[in-house]
Amino acid sequence: MDARKFRRALVFGGALIAGLAATAVVASAQARYPNQTIKIVVGFAAGGGNDIIARIIGQKLQEGLGTTVIIENRPGAGGKIAAEAVMTAPPDGYTLLVGAAGAMSIIPAISVKQPYHGTKDFAPISMVAAFPLILVVQASHPAKNVKDLVAWMKANPDKSNYATSSPAFTLATELFKLKTGAPGTAIPYKSSGESLVSVLGEQSLLTIADPPPTTPLVKNGQVRALAVLATTRSDELPDVPTMTEAGVPDVNVSLWSGLFAPAHTPPDIVARLEGEIVKIMQMPDVKEKLTAFSYELAPNMPEEFAALIKTEMDKWAKVIRDAKIPKVE
Repeated sequence: MDARKFRRALVFGGALIAGLAATAVVASAQARYPNQTIKIVVGFAAGGGNDIIARIIGQKLQEGLGTTVIIENRPGAGGKIAAEAVMTAPPDGYTLLVGAAGAMSIIPAISVKQPYHGTKDFAPISMVAAFPLILVVQASHPAKNVKDLVAWMKANPDKSNYATSSPAFTLATELFKLKTGAPGTAIPYKSSGESLVSVLGEQSLLTIADPPPTTPLVKNGQVRALAVLATTRSDELPDVPTMTEAGVPDVNVSLWSGLFAPAHTPPDIVARLEGEIVKIMQMPDVKEKLTAFSYELAPNMPEEFAALIKTEMDKWAKVIRDAKIPKVE
């Protein structure tokens, strides 16, 4: 062998050994997963629906995986800030996201420059829970049902504003407007709780929000629920009709929260986490806690979860076009 071929053989052999060594290191790290603290990032403030979900599954993951699990709240931009933080984290299973439907399927659809893609920039692990939204108005408002509300809004377009705390709630309300012809101007807030306070204080006519902060106010008579945006009534609010029962079909908006990892996270780690979620969702105490907030436990396979996200991105893109909603930066 001449000197040139010998050098090439040495280089190739060295590269091969380095590659095999790197593969062995990765395989060893995967085999030992988890052996350090796992961080679950939430895109909303403490006390909200996604935070509640993150803390329940975080505690159970800690018990099931035998490692410390911490929750980090990074609120802002409807969950976008948290999603972007996880998207750029190392794909090693130690930084996860409890992502809401709004952040993962609506923000990509409504943004001029798509900040991320719900399935291309993340590894969907499993949906955790789904939940219907609830349309509420001020308790003192004369509208006793959805038909009354729509008539009042058409007669008072200058007073028909609505509170919203994320793109998910905005588009749900815009879909309601699209199907009823009701007017309405969005007033943004940072959380569902703030939106509800706005309705309580009569700064906003209505809001469409998630069950955890809404249901107690409805039960206490502080706000009036006119409809749930679901195909069936809520067990927690059995006297509140569905939107279809209220005379407005095709306004069924069931949002969800799910667990995500950065794209390129090793498949065996994704599978390990998905298996843990399935076990957690079968635990009686978890079922009791989440169903008390009107959540429907809905774990699924990563492939099913990814397909759902793609379907919803297409659905909301159509609503944006039909309602002529301007895209945001």
